[in-house]
Amino acid sequence: MPPVSVVLYGATGYTGRLVAQELARRGLDRVLSGRDPEKLARLADEHGVPVRAVSLDDPDGLRALLEDARVVINCAGPFTLAGDALVRTAIETGTHYLDSTGEQSFIQMIFERHGADAERAGVALVPAAAFDYLPGDCIARIAGEGHEPLDELVLAYAVSGFGLSRGTLRSGLEMMQGRDVVYTDGDWHPAPAGIFRASFDFPEPIGRQAMSRYPSGEPITVPRHTRTRRVVSLLTTSTAAPGPAAHLMPYVQPGLQLALRTPLRGLLGRAVGLLPEGPSESARRGAAFTIVAVARGSGGSTGRAVVRGSDVYGLTAVTLTHAASLMADGGYSQAGALGPAAAFDPVALLDFLGDHGVSWER
Repeated sequence: MPPVSVVLYGATGYTGRLVAQELARRGLDRVLSGRDPEKLARLADEHGVPVRAVSLDDPDGLRALLEDARVVINCAGPFTLAGDALVRTAIETGTHYLDSTGEQSFIQMIFERHGADAERAGVALVPAAAFDYLPGDCIARIAGEGHEPLDELVLAYAVSGFGLSRGTLRSGLEMMQGRDVVYTDGDWHPAPAGIFRASFDFPEPIGRQAMSRYPSGEPITVPRHTRTRRVVSLLTTSTAAPGPAAHLMPYVQPGLQLALRTPLRGLLGRAVGLLPEGPSESARRGAAFTIVAVARGSGGSTGRAVVRGSDVYGLTAVTLTHAASLMADGGYSQAGALGPAAAFDPVALLDFLGDHGVSWER
């Protein structure tokens, strides 16, 4: 395959198609890839660029796909089940790697299993470079600056109007099994079982909200770029269970986690396949998010920063494409497994997103 700047794997899915459109808008040299040759053929007609159908269990095909690429973007999930082969191949071929995962266990696996090999190979692996969890990772780094070492860094997410794609729902089934970790006392530990109840004061007009523990990526990424003894990640309970059901979530969640380790998960996965592929463009643009980071320094100081935006799927396409463009540049020299705020300048990254409906303040 001739040299190319970016390979997009998973290009035929809901998120992948949005990323393909953004790559076209930015004019990046690209190849679109995935597992389904018929869907890829339709994309080839639509975009007029090369496409390559390659299975994730075809190591020779994956090496041929990536050997002449500067960057690969992976949008094919659930990542815990399907993502490892592409990461390994990226290291073998010297190709920088980005993905759109929201699955904490996959992020942790990249750091623990592949980080050292990637550093030796001069390859940057940047998981969770989408809405999950680029804005949160960046705003956490900004909040912590000038206050380290920290006793605690709290990230609180308020998300509304967020319609889920089939891919996100499938990843969610992986996340909800309860095998996540927390970062406390300077190390990673299995998340505690049982009922969890908390609240958080967001800026108005959101105000005080009931919160659930959120198995996000920041407990994995933040301690690797910010000196802190603890990272807490929270999500508004109403995001997962709107209306009166929100009050039941602290009591229902432990049982749901256990149930998803049984054949019920397979049944739910098949049911997801019957749903619409993802929200319409108008519904997409109706989503809104606020992420607050609070850094509590060991010396008593406090840093606080907030980032706001909308259209999380559209934002995902922008963040992945912009990150790929930075990594495809010949001057990019980072290597190893990295959170977004370590792979790129977090202030410059959030400032760039200002043209795409994102605002932030310290």
